[in-house]
Amino acid sequence: MNGDSLVQLPTALTRLPGTGDASFVLGVDGGATKTLAAVLDLESRKLHLALGGPSNEDAVGTQAAVQAVLGAADEAIKRAGIEADEIGAAVLAIAGTDTDAIAQHVRLARTADWLVVNDVVGAWATATGGGPGVAAISGTGSNVFGVGPDGRPWRTGGWGHLLGDEGSGYWVGIESIKAALRDRDASGPQTALTQAAPAFFAMPSIEALAVHVYAKPLTKSEIAAFAIETANLAERGDAVAREIYRRGASKLGGQIAAVIRRTGLATPGEDQPAAAFPIGLIGSAFRAGAVLVEPLLQVVYEVAPRGRVLVVDMPPVGGTLLLAARACGRGDAIAPMELSPLIDSALAALE
Repeated sequence: MNGDSLVQLPTALTRLPGTGDASFVLGVDGGATKTLAAVLDLESRKLHLALGGPSNEDAVGTQAAVQAVLGAADEAIKRAGIEADEIGAAVLAIAGTDTDAIAQHVRLARTADWLVVNDVVGAWATATGGGPGVAAISGTGSNVFGVGPDGRPWRTGGWGHLLGDEGSGYWVGIESIKAALRDRDASGPQTALTQAAPAFFAMPSIEALAVHVYAKPLTKSEIAAFAIETANLAERGDAVAREIYRRGASKLGGQIAAVIRRTGLATPGEDQPAAAFPIGLIGSAFRAGAVLVEPLLQVVYEVAPRGRVLVVDMPPVGGTLLLAARACGRGDAIAPMELSPLIDSALAALE
């Protein structure tokens, strides 16, 4: 059954540059680990950041997620030295399988100018500047979203760690522990993961780690953190670790390919091939480098040889600020290449 896109863009985020006069916009990037809020002065180019706790509803529940989002947003507004009603528009991009409950709470607590979208929408704007193209998030979890040349959106993935998150840090981490257990009970090939996993989690053995996973239990973020160790082993030639990344890349690449097909990004016109478009890779999982990116490219380029795959440097909160500027009629007020160093400097100061 093929229905509508699982994620739709609010009308305010699809409008062309206008003649708005707002000076301040707010962007929020909320995930399973932390929430980052930013207030940007479009005139002075001053940026004010604030950090909050996790705001993925699947991980912490609706109440805690809303508190984290609004708390971080209010702190950023305070640091900007302005009142909340001076914000021209706010875009809150929140991770999770369904953001409707958070959106309802935000509407009650703030104004209609505060828009809640799935975090993959913010990632898409970060990767494409809000134009045709695709963003693939792979951090603790994974999610893919794109918009075609005619404005058609499509999302794949984003079903959470129990039902999805293919190719994410969590997926790699849990698959690595499974592979180590299969080595231990002789049902799978030998791998250095069998020693690396218990050492990473300060457990005496892989079987003790298995008990710990259930008894503690380990959080998504804790399991995802192990992915970098798997990447290191893959780079050193561990066949099992390399195969885990190959499978993850294949699954994530398949999701990207589905978005490309459903949005019409790879559909050629009558007289010319489809135009080039960006495919942005965003998230900590891509720090694994070639072991994840190279097999991913193979899958994607089979579907879209004119796609331009790039690892995106600008944090996703940048995309939310670009969308907020568009929502208040100032979509041409700042370019991504100007915004990115502002965020980097503000993040360095925040740390």
